[in-house]
Amino acid sequence: MSAATDARPATRPGGAARPEPVGRRSGRNRLDRLRARSAWGFAAPALLVVAAVTVFPVVYSIVLSFADVEIGYDGFAIQGFGFDNYAALLQSADWYRALGFTVLYTVVTVTVELVLGMLVAIVLERLGATRGWMLALMLVPWSLVTIVNAQLWKYVYDSTYGVATWFFALFGEAPVILGEPVPAITGLMLADIWKTTPFVAIILLAGLVQISEDHYEAAELDGANAWQTFWRVVLPQLAPTLTIAVLFRVLQAFGVFDLPFVLTNGGPGTSTQSLAIMGYKVLFQDINIGPGAAIATSTAVIVAAGCLLFLRAFRNQAKGGEA
Repeated sequence: MSAATDARPATRPGGAARPEPVGRRSGRNRLDRLRARSAWGFAAPALLVVAAVTVFPVVYSIVLSFADVEIGYDGFAIQGFGFDNYAALLQSADWYRALGFTVLYTVVTVTVELVLGMLVAIVLERLGATRGWMLALMLVPWSLVTIVNAQLWKYVYDSTYGVATWFFALFGEAPVILGEPVPAITGLMLADIWKTTPFVAIILLAGLVQISEDHYEAAELDGANAWQTFWRVVLPQLAPTLTIAVLFRVLQAFGVFDLPFVLTNGGPGTSTQSLAIMGYKVLFQDINIGPGAAIATSTAVIVAAGCLLFLRAFRNQAKGGEA
């Protein structure tokens, strides 16, 4: 009798699903809750560590950005809270210069890396057996620690024996690359593009290989040329992958610190001083805790707002494409 009962279909004669018994449903809910509690229990130690090393410092930095901090021999003490640190920040010419350099650096490097990365990814997508070797070679610049990469380019730009100095000397007087504002900014961008373009190319390659050949065949049947196929077929399909690449690179580029710190230390003058370097100097060299925390907090707010606006624009474009 039980076997016959179990063999009955799960739907009623009219096609509607047969309701699950209340006892079985409640038992399954209890099992789900038990599994959820067990999962949270196993994850709790890791989450506590993440909160201790990430969430707490961020919250504490935001609190300090509003604080009037007094430094003494025994440490520091908070005298009060207010908006004086942010008011001083908005009146600081150095902060605006650092913001301008950071925005310029981010826009130029991310744009160039996306263009070059797309070209490299298209070439790699068409390679056969040699694709693995090319990917391995491309990962060499990306695998270098940024400090090592910066030191390498410092040798290249050296005003006495650098390769770049020798090259420019072939066409006339060679500039002191790291000693003049425009060459120094250009040199920083070139070093970042050389290191990070392979990373962008690999991300875009992962999106390219997911595009079905049917889309290319349909575009060819419609009479589309290579350029039209790229803009109307490839690029819309790559939109989610491009979004990931842009977000990764904007977050990295806007918080750039180690590359200019090693190459120029923010110089000459303050021409290559990013917001991260300015915050470091104010916080750790000048020992101004409140203003330094305000610089760090303002940087995080700006980059978060930029990423949110970009995501919102991408979401609206995606909805428009679906419509």
